[in-house]
Amino acid sequence: MSQLPQRRIAHLDMDAFYASVELLRYPELRGTPVVIGGRSNHQPVLRPDGTRAFSLLRDYAGRGVVTTSTYEARALGVFSAMGMMKAAALAPDAVLLPTDFDSYRRYSRLFKAAVAAIAPHIEDRGIDEIYIDLSDHPDETRVLAQRIKDAVRDATGLSCSIGVAPNKLLAKICSDLEKPNGLTVVSLDDVPQRIWPLPVRKVNGIGPKASARLISLGIETVGQLAAAQPTLLQDHFGLNTAQWLRDVSHGQDSRPVVTSSEPKGISRETTFERDLHARHDRTALSEIFTRLCTRLSEDLTRKGYAGRTVGIKLRYADFRTVTRDVTLPLPTADAATIRRAAGECLRRVPLDQRLRLLGVRVSALVPLEEANQPSMGQQGELFPA
Repeated sequence: MSQLPQRRIAHLDMDAFYASVELLRYPELRGTPVVIGGRSNHQPVLRPDGTRAFSLLRDYAGRGVVTTSTYEARALGVFSAMGMMKAAALAPDAVLLPTDFDSYRRYSRLFKAAVAAIAPHIEDRGIDEIYIDLSDHPDETRVLAQRIKDAVRDATGLSCSIGVAPNKLLAKICSDLEKPNGLTVVSLDDVPQRIWPLPVRKVNGIGPKASARLISLGIETVGQLAAAQPTLLQDHFGLNTAQWLRDVSHGQDSRPVVTSSEPKGISRETTFERDLHARHDRTALSEIFTRLCTRLSEDLTRKGYAGRTVGIKLRYADFRTVTRDVTLPLPTADAATIRRAAGECLRRVPLDQRLRLLGVRVSALVPLEEANQPSMGQQGELFPA
């Protein structure tokens, strides 16, 4: 029996994408800590001598959250979804810039078009990352991956990191191993040496809570997870999750690269770095929720869909999950409309416990050109006191 050829799946992740786009606009900030986000307008001011004056994080007042940060700011402990005031305590001299999603979307289109010209079998995973099936491409793997990286830089002026592996799971892990501007290629034979020493949280799908639970069982690395007794994992995670944990720890993943499909629904969700309370962390949650709705709207528009059913997903600190949805009179891809409908769903669930995950979904999809999308007006409070 002939052996099936091994797949070559690449995961391409733009390096600190939003921040890198801003550094193209403000090259004098290269090499310095820069934080993007917050509620207020922090546009740089042009001085009479032609130089620019930038706002500093120490001067920020409010309860906004960080959208992203440069690697220099990350080295100081500032990461996305962190509260701005906490970030200011860690990096008071970091430059603060507002977000510019129009620019980020434009550069996203540019880098994806550059990749498609070389390797067209692409699965779009968001504004700054894609999977690419390279299995049928004639070029040698490293040569091809470098061609793609060079094409992205030529088209955008930005760097990206690429991981190439036999499946999507390993490719995504590897794209993060040598950031920024990394190129990592692994085979299944490399899993014990390259993957097993990594912390379990490096596996996509093992969030902070699951990682903490594994660590409490003495399982800190992927290798320790691979060696764990199946009964131990089943007792603490259930049969299905235990089997998934076993599979991923051995680098096994059969998911295809989906280049085109008719989705039943499109969703965005995030697992928090720490559990958040609907009342005590109200401002941060509202900003995260708005960002989820905005990015979901962007996903819908980019993929050419609108939907009538808007839903939410909440996971509490005790891992209980609840969902709610509402069906609108007309399909929509509008961010404000999605946010308003999702807010209605939120009011139908208890918000007296801490939350570890928040998600938004739009389903009952139709092609965007068939949709009539009236706006539902201003955004309201989503996390009442």
